[in-house]
Amino acid sequence: MDSAHKILAIQLKYFGDAVLMTPALRAIREHWPDCELHLLAPEEIAPLFQHLPWVNRVWLMPRNRGRMSLRRTWPVLRALRQEHFARSVDFASNDRGAIASLVIGATQRLGWGGRGGFFGRKFCYHRRVPQDEKARHESAQLAHLLSGWNVPPPRRWDVEIRADPALAGAAEKILPARDAVICHVASSQPKKEWPMDHWAKFHRMASGAGCHLVFTTARGEREQSLMADLKRLAPDAVILPLIAQLPLFLAVLQRAAVFISGDTGPLHFAAGLGVPTISLFGPSALEQWAPIGARHTALAGTACSCDGHSAVCTSRNHCLAAITPEQVFECLKLKK
Repeated sequence: MDSAHKILAIQLKYFGDAVLMTPALRAIREHWPDCELHLLAPEEIAPLFQHLPWVNRVWLMPRNRGRMSLRRTWPVLRALRQEHFARSVDFASNDRGAIASLVIGATQRLGWGGRGGFFGRKFCYHRRVPQDEKARHESAQLAHLLSGWNVPPPRRWDVEIRADPALAGAAEKILPARDAVICHVASSQPKKEWPMDHWAKFHRMASGAGCHLVFTTARGEREQSLMADLKRLAPDAVILPLIAQLPLFLAVLQRAAVFISGDTGPLHFAAGLGVPTISLFGPSALEQWAPIGARHTALAGTACSCDGHSAVCTSRNHCLAAITPEQVFECLKLKK
């Protein structure tokens, strides 16, 4: 395709933050339906986007979280530069994204305005857009960046990802039932996790009513230890095996009847796959981060009094503890 129709989206943030970008990507596709739309994303989250039919190509940025090796990334940046993109938009606009935007060298480069970062960051873009103070949801904020190109908002705001259809059989072996309610107990920040005794009580209530609950967690040692805590409080709880590969995890999530968790990446994965969700919010604002759409329900605890920079709860009363198992169970009954 002629390079005048080639657009590169850059998103070097992780997981949930990246999924919330998909309405903005749809807005690009709706505005330029014949464009060739590419996406540059960290290699570990690329499976979230590789099966979207309206994204032409996903480029993998090889790096570890928090670090980027020029030796490993230069071949990718050089190959992207040879694509001669007409436009690039950097949805994170952090230092790494700004440098990548400059090196790739699209004819028009769009990024966020504002202070911060290294001195030359503002010179990496042709146009910089200030944050929209009226945009309440993160997806709306990301779509607002496209106002720098006069791209209107997307026709709908739900996030969208696709699982690899080739993994459907493997996913069925892990989660045979189609009525399973997946409960994800972990988050990257412990203060965003619902108390384990609440999970145990909810398990007793829901299982006693005939609901098929299964529990998952993340791969880290601390997150894995949560399963031992759950087993101690609810010995008959069903725990899914650890799924280390993101593509297979997505295929398993897609089979769920309902997904329940705090504010964490898998919540947005499930919503993007079209699974109804119940989300539990405390430290983060549900108005900004909760899944959008009639099939999704968000519950909020009390106002969080923790230090915003702390990953653990520093308050005497955990804000998420105010969400009762009874509330979550009532929400689940409405989903069934």
